[in-house]
Amino acid sequence: MKSVSDTLFTKPFIANPYPTYNQLRKEEPITQIRLPDGQYAWFITRYEDALAALKDQRFIKDFRKLIHEDELNYYTVLDENMLFADMPDHRRLRGLVSKAFTPQMIVGMRGRIQEITDHLLDEMANHQSVDVIDSLAFPLPIIVICEMLGIPTEDRDKFRIWSNVLIEGTNGAMVQEDMEQHMDNFIHYLKERFAIVRVNPGEDLISKLVITEAEGNQLTEKELYGVVSLLIIAGHETTVNFIGNSIMNLLEHPEQLELLKKQPTLITNALEETLRFNGPVEYSTSRWAGEDILFKEQSMKKGDLVIISLNSANHDPEQFKDPEILDITREKRKHLAFGKGIHACLGAPLARLEGEIAISSFFKRYPHAALNITKQDLEWRTGMIVRGVKRLPILLNH
Repeated sequence: MKSVSDTLFTKPFIANPYPTYNQLRKEEPITQIRLPDGQYAWFITRYEDALAALKDQRFIKDFRKLIHEDELNYYTVLDENMLFADMPDHRRLRGLVSKAFTPQMIVGMRGRIQEITDHLLDEMANHQSVDVIDSLAFPLPIIVICEMLGIPTEDRDKFRIWSNVLIEGTNGAMVQEDMEQHMDNFIHYLKERFAIVRVNPGEDLISKLVITEAEGNQLTEKELYGVVSLLIIAGHETTVNFIGNSIMNLLEHPEQLELLKKQPTLITNALEETLRFNGPVEYSTSRWAGEDILFKEQSMKKGDLVIISLNSANHDPEQFKDPEILDITREKRKHLAFGKGIHACLGAPLARLEGEIAISSFFKRYPHAALNITKQDLEWRTGMIVRGVKRLPILLNH
């Protein structure tokens, strides 16, 4: 008899994973599954189990502790960041990057984010139909993160390619040689950028990180590459899908959108609900059992891979009443869209600010917008990190 987990990662599942998650939570809440790349992993789907796993430091993030040095592959240069670090390295790396994400700095960015959003919405005005991913959800966060990093305007398109490669490569969908070529180009670009900044530093984040590296042993060159690559993914890719999914969810639930238009102060609540309902980060990044452990009555061996389904946890009826219903007036409950524990998303306040400005401004400017694609024709992105559509065609004045 086929297991429920056998339906994972199929095309119908990617389009709508929630019925499968519902079954897994009931029948196989913690089960071993085969991932698209052939690896086996423990798959966690219930909210309470997910929360416990995210906080359990017996699950390690630095996989290098489990393998011999000669087995390390080419891409470890991009893995030297806080996402794949355990204590105490994690505290050091997060502390360095967190200087760019203080509440005061985020609040201070509101005016600039509004300015960028207004410009992008102005550019849509001459079109009857737009792809909102291309026109708004993608360019807004890439402009913001490139400005924070000090990346010249003319190089932003390169970063689009590289960030897609970093994401799409996670499930083996890309030819190895192609990925290596793109990563070579990416690292070469960063090397040149770091050299420029060392001679002529500015006020941007890369300058601050390079100066830190030059002043002592706080940041190695490898860690510099890793931190910048993480900021591109975490500071950009996830926000693209947060904005895209939120606009799509609201257009698919017109009664909720009307409620938001009548009560614009519900925007914060609406965003938290869309994050819960169809979050932009489908799964936690990889964790491994650092030792033989017993977790929720499951015996896990040292080195076992563990994946937490954040979107399944956010649909757990034990935690959220009527989880399959989008309700922007829902009483606040702690969803796991940004993770929890020491690896909770550092950029969450920035993502929330970008989402709030982009979504409220879009519907204020284009109150009659409507989807220009059927649900069946939506093409979902592949990969084991983000959840979002490749294109979201919208009629602006339906």
